[in-house]
Amino acid sequence: MATSLRLRRLGAAAAAAAASYGIVSGIRDPQLSINDRGGPTLDVVRRKIADSNGIVPSRAVQESALIGSSAANPLDILVIGGGATGCGVALDATTRGLRVGLVERDDFSSGTSSRSTKLIHGGVRYLEKAVFSFDYGQLKLVFHALEERKQVIENAPHLCHALPCMTPCFDWFEVVYYWAGLKLYDLVAGPRLLHLSRYYSAQESVGLFPTLTRKGKDRSLKGTVVYYDGQMNDSRLNVGLACTAALAGAAVLNHAEVISFIKDEGTERIIGARIRDNLSGKEFDTYAKVVVNAGGPFCDSIRKLADKDAQIMICPSSGVHIVLPDYYSPEGMGLIVPKTKDGRVVFMLPWLGRTVAGTTDSNTSITMLPEPHEDEIQFILDAICDYLNVKVRRSDVLSAWSGIRPLAMDPKAKNTESISRDHVVCEDYPGLVTITGGKWTTYRSMAEDAVDVAIKSGKLSPTNGSVTKNLQLVGGEGWDPASFTVLAQQYIRMKKSHGGKVVPGVMDTAAAKHLSHAYGTLAQRVATIAQNENLGKRLAHGYPFLEAEVAYCARNEYCESAIDFIARRSRLAFLDTDAASRALPRIIDILAIEHNWDKSRRKQELQQAKDFLETFKSSKNAQFRDGKHK
Repeated sequence: MATSLRLRRLGAAAAAAAASYGIVSGIRDPQLSINDRGGPTLDVVRRKIADSNGIVPSRAVQESALIGSSAANPLDILVIGGGATGCGVALDATTRGLRVGLVERDDFSSGTSSRSTKLIHGGVRYLEKAVFSFDYGQLKLVFHALEERKQVIENAPHLCHALPCMTPCFDWFEVVYYWAGLKLYDLVAGPRLLHLSRYYSAQESVGLFPTLTRKGKDRSLKGTVVYYDGQMNDSRLNVGLACTAALAGAAVLNHAEVISFIKDEGTERIIGARIRDNLSGKEFDTYAKVVVNAGGPFCDSIRKLADKDAQIMICPSSGVHIVLPDYYSPEGMGLIVPKTKDGRVVFMLPWLGRTVAGTTDSNTSITMLPEPHEDEIQFILDAICDYLNVKVRRSDVLSAWSGIRPLAMDPKAKNTESISRDHVVCEDYPGLVTITGGKWTTYRSMAEDAVDVAIKSGKLSPTNGSVTKNLQLVGGEGWDPASFTVLAQQYIRMKKSHGGKVVPGVMDTAAAKHLSHAYGTLAQRVATIAQNENLGKRLAHGYPFLEAEVAYCARNEYCESAIDFIARRSRLAFLDTDAASRALPRIIDILAIEHNWDKSRRKQELQQAKDFLETFKSSKNAQFRDGKHK
């Protein structure tokens, strides 16, 4: 009886999705072309962003632009927060012809935006909830996320791609249930479908995923259902948004913190902010007609700068991930554990040559550097253990990190998992628009909504509507998956040996592919540095990251510290904390030359980076003696 009821609900949801598709898509995709709304603006911006010789303004120039605003000549919008949403707001606003500034107290993507599951997805779990709770709001949320999913991939093709995910089934009901559910997921995606889901037999499944077990708890594998979602390099996508906004005209400044707001003496409306450059200690005022608060988990602390009695909006949720060696999962195929012991979903995905697994979902406190708890790491290991034929060991954990999801709080909700991941835009203090909640996949539409509200609040006059739906990010225009072959054929890696002798090295396929995917069409500029400046050596054994990337990122991507590089420009800290630690001295040497650091600053950078890596609980720096996974 229960089985037939669940399947009937799936059928009803499919019908609802099909019937509502035209209505919802009509709202999200009006029949108004970019040219009708914005004239040649998009073409001009595209040319600036696509220019392979384009240079982002220096950090000093960006700071001067913020200082140059005044009460008589303010910016249109000042964005607080350099995560995905904040940088998305800056890009959306500046491509509408508005004067925009952005400040981030740490680095672009230093918070939640670099600590995601690396998926661009609509949310299979939320679709299941929508069906069995008859929640049309959740269904629309999934629909919209799937619509945005394809757009994110198309706008940054070098950093994003489709990834098949395998759902193991250990009885025939599960086969029918997951097949029907994932076909519904395909249906909701509509024309934004990446690839059709399909069933594979047990034999075919093990061929595709060799470490998948054939035996569950007193059950044997009946087959798997494979569906497709998107995968990304999250922090590099975020940094790409910041650099794209800078090329389009926004004044973006990392390591700059808002310490207070400037208010109009008569109306009490916020008209600017007092900002401290956290690198130099210098303080200055920046004026703007509207301030957009995109502080993620910290948006309440920003709201309290405006009104100390502001009610809390954020219910923080902790999401922990671990990184395992590549042999845990095959290249190009992920695994989804659909039901863990507490009902959550756990993914195990190939990512940048390693395997990332997660996530958890639990209440947490808000902190700048959240750390994963050992029981959360053990929970993930337990979840994947039952589905693999390889011994799952705690000692295999190369890196483990925690991120804080900024969920918009519903007072009636008893746990964070039941809170909708939809976003909230509000102006609860004159001149301060807050955007929070949501998810990585929908950052672009969240930013568009926030800019729409800011325009109304500040009575701004944009030259055109939003153009970010069809705007490729820096490095994306003209990129092709085969672009790496040009690097491999036309460049060599000039390397300095320990004795100081310069020796030539081949630009191997692994290094060429890495540069192509990390930097897109700008990869040749990195390869040129590797060749012409003798910076072609690898930073860490077994990883494709090159010394040239440190210099390139310092010059072109606002990389201001060793942590900026190991965590956000490369992903070494997230992939292997031990390898990142070994690479630090050389990274600091190169950054010291680029930024003219003295010995004191070098020593400070090394200590701060080591302290940062201590928060990543790999097997090298975690204390564990008991437990199942030794």
